[in-house]
Amino acid sequence: MIVLTNTGGVAMTNCYLIADEIAKKAVLFDAPDHTVAPLLDEAVKRGWDVQGLWLTHGHFDHFSDHTVVRQRFPNSKNLIHADEELKTKNTTIQEHLFGLPFPLVPLPIDSYLTDGQQLSIGSIQVQVIHTPGHAPGHVVFYLQKEKVLVGGDLIIGGSIGRTDLPDSNQADMVKSLIKVMKLPGDTQLLGGHGPASTLDEERETNYYLRDLLEAQG
Repeated sequence: MIVLTNTGGVAMTNCYLIADEIAKKAVLFDAPDHTVAPLLDEAVKRGWDVQGLWLTHGHFDHFSDHTVVRQRFPNSKNLIHADEELKTKNTTIQEHLFGLPFPLVPLPIDSYLTDGQQLSIGSIQVQVIHTPGHAPGHVVFYLQKEKVLVGGDLIIGGSIGRTDLPDSNQADMVKSLIKVMKLPGDTQLLGGHGPASTLDEERETNYYLRDLLEAQG
């Protein structure tokens, strides 16, 4: 397995290209604005087929570059949880909410992600875990064998995702954090913002996360 990362866009959002280099299959996780092209260039250079764009959720900074992915890899499939469809279809809502300096193109959805769903990237097995709170259809992607979690905006760079947005929910966020923190502590966390860490490191140094977990007993 190879993981390539790029960070950019107006919210400095991370995206990840994860590949089975033997099978020459890859998937892009999230697509921040003005950010995915270098990763797609690398995929072409290495002869990888980018089979999909798998989205953690539908906030603008995670799907804005979806058109670039489809242009470069026309057969790639856009996957997202059904509860995120409204945000990704009625894009003027987010344009106004966040005061975006560019128009959002509505996302064509090829398939809906569900909790517990098993996906694959070549020989790499990926489990979808529904983690609402920051957004109702937020999901994370767990690569158990590789000990990797693509975490979106659940836990981000020593903090946690916002719950003050129109469709966020603090109680759901707490439940999702508890669920994810039951995974092995040495799992590498690839968050939507900030540097990579592990779940153990977040447990020890992330005061927002620690306070919420301690409050639950």
